[in-house]
Amino acid sequence: MSAITIAVVEDDPGLRELLQEELESAGYRVKTFGTAEDFMALEQRHVKLVISDIRLPGITGMQLLHQLQQQPTAPAFILITAFGTVSQAVEALRQGADDFLTKPLDLEHLLVSVERVLDYQQLQHEVAHYRSAQEPSVGPAGLIGASPAMTSLYQAIGQIATADGAVLIQGESGTGKELVARALHQQSKRAEQPFLAVNCAGIPAELMESEFFGHAAGAFTGAQRSRAGLLKEADGGSLLLDEIGEMPLALQAKLLRVLQEGTLRPVGSDQEESVDVRIIAATHQDLEARVRDQLFREDLFYRLETFRLDVPALRERGQDVLLLAQHFFQQLRAVNEKAIFGFSAPAKVLMQHYEFPGNVRELQNAIERAYTFCEQEWIQPEHFPARIRGQTPTENQAVDADTSLESWPSLQQVQAQYVKQVLAATDGNKQRAARILGITRRTLYRWLTTDN
Repeated sequence: MSAITIAVVEDDPGLRELLQEELESAGYRVKTFGTAEDFMALEQRHVKLVISDIRLPGITGMQLLHQLQQQPTAPAFILITAFGTVSQAVEALRQGADDFLTKPLDLEHLLVSVERVLDYQQLQHEVAHYRSAQEPSVGPAGLIGASPAMTSLYQAIGQIATADGAVLIQGESGTGKELVARALHQQSKRAEQPFLAVNCAGIPAELMESEFFGHAAGAFTGAQRSRAGLLKEADGGSLLLDEIGEMPLALQAKLLRVLQEGTLRPVGSDQEESVDVRIIAATHQDLEARVRDQLFREDLFYRLETFRLDVPALRERGQDVLLLAQHFFQQLRAVNEKAIFGFSAPAKVLMQHYEFPGNVRELQNAIERAYTFCEQEWIQPEHFPARIRGQTPTENQAVDADTSLESWPSLQQVQAQYVKQVLAATDGNKQRAARILGITRRTLYRWLTTDN
């Protein structure tokens, strides 16, 4: 990839030559012009930054800034002058300049300003990219993903939501089964009615019947008043039974009656009550295996499986990992803003190559940890949990049995090798390499010094 192009518009030949030499030594491609007219007459498409004197023969630097601001993709702009005043600086910034420097120039200060302005420009481009990419990736009920697997899931949700039968949602833990259930409810004719979610594994077996079906006054010790159960509370709406495989067999039979007859009988009551509720069941277990083991009723399984949704694991969703990571990053910034721009290139590679057995929930927790511990401009691999940084090979990537784990390279060695590859690819251009790595040039120099 080519170096970043900077245009210098300065009528003083000595200063023009000095700026060109200093910027080129920092790794930039530099084009110089004596007047604004000369600059405007040539192709400017690849110019990322203009450094211009305010006082120029003909078109002034302020006028040049104004003309460039009319373009759809204006380059960044730094103004310099020997006659700098506070009012000029304020006006230049108000007109859209990214920085304002006075002569005699401090060359080190100039390079810092150039790097900062270009970093901010890159950040703006990334924000625009994520915003444009995020719209089609946001599914119903806030589901995030643009992969083929998620696109198919969105389509299936839309089709099933219009029906009224029970639904079985299957997927690994942490894949977002409750969000899928909420999406079904929101797109159904029951959207304005209650949506309740309950984890069957979290209710003691002896209390489960009362929780679901309610009870009459005096039904058992302590039942001083009658109480409506979850099924009745969700009347007219939807009830999510998460971890349905943990429901006792006796209660499964009662639930089947609700599905078939639309009636229930509270504990201790001799009266049937009608109920209109859509049952959405979710589980990470293999219900067919539990049916074979006689731990789940076969008739209930087939009733639930009339409509079935399979939620893909995160490892099956490709680039959705980065979309989700950015989503969680923005959520954290909204409640605890820090001077962090986003994820470095190595951090993105790390996330894409880790399988996330805990799925979206594990990714969210990892992003929160990385954001909390990051004190740099970009989140780096070292900010992630150790299990993600040093994951063991999968079965498809298994090493020979006699390969010692002690022979594996350390994270520092992997990082050093990656930095060398980036430097080689940029022909030793440290400025460009730092940008690819998502770090500052100062950090890159520190890494190189440490490695040596």
